[in-house]
Amino acid sequence: MPRIAAGSSLDRAIDLLVGLSGYCRPLTLTQLCRDTGLPKSTAHRLLGVLCARGLAKRASTGYLLGDLLTAMTSERIPGSRALVLPFLLDLYETTRQTVNVAVSSGLEVVYVERLYGHNRVPSPSDDHDRAPLHCTAAGKVLLAYDDDLRKALFEHGTLPRMTTRTLPGHGALDRELSLVRRHGLAYGQEEYALGLTCVAAPVFGPGGGITMAVAVAGPTASMRLGRIGIAVRGAAQAISTAMAAAA
Repeated sequence: MPRIAAGSSLDRAIDLLVGLSGYCRPLTLTQLCRDTGLPKSTAHRLLGVLCARGLAKRASTGYLLGDLLTAMTSERIPGSRALVLPFLLDLYETTRQTVNVAVSSGLEVVYVERLYGHNRVPSPSDDHDRAPLHCTAAGKVLLAYDDDLRKALFEHGTLPRMTTRTLPGHGALDRELSLVRRHGLAYGQEEYALGLTCVAAPVFGPGGGITMAVAVAGPTASMRLGRIGIAVRGAAQAISTAMAAAA
């Protein structure tokens, strides 16, 4: 296999892409240079090439992985999209809010399907369909039912505060995950973005393990948590049943 020369333009471009892949938010040129050790002039030139080829893209505050690269590596709905989508449409019709399907990738939530509501609240995940696990309802569901994922997150270190309402540490998160397992629902109330509230429930595969989370998100003022929670949990249970029947 041909080797890439250390310090070559290709080697440095790969360093930039690896740097971008490690975050679920845009990185500034300064942050990328700090992480990769590249001079600003070199990083800026290479990012221009990567953006032109669709491997990176400019965001409001910096750079993200490009649409071409994320399309090549993006997660998909576990099982059959044709099986899951009708339940998501029913959930949207019931709630009239944004419906999400999420899976875990590393220590992040990846949104693999989204049906947007008319009055949705802007979210940091809009540009790249990724978010931290610990401060989103879908992420809490995935953590609550996956021991290995939960252990990996807790061993990773400090949980970043995304808003003033983000849970303050591992202890608070662990207590909330116990409630998620008890009630089968998780809530994210302005923990990821102010003004945004979400409710999520687990979908289990034929083997009994969690495969994804179904969530509804919307403006805090219009989210009726009791009614929406019942709808989300019902949709997740229906998808679990359908997946088991199709196995």
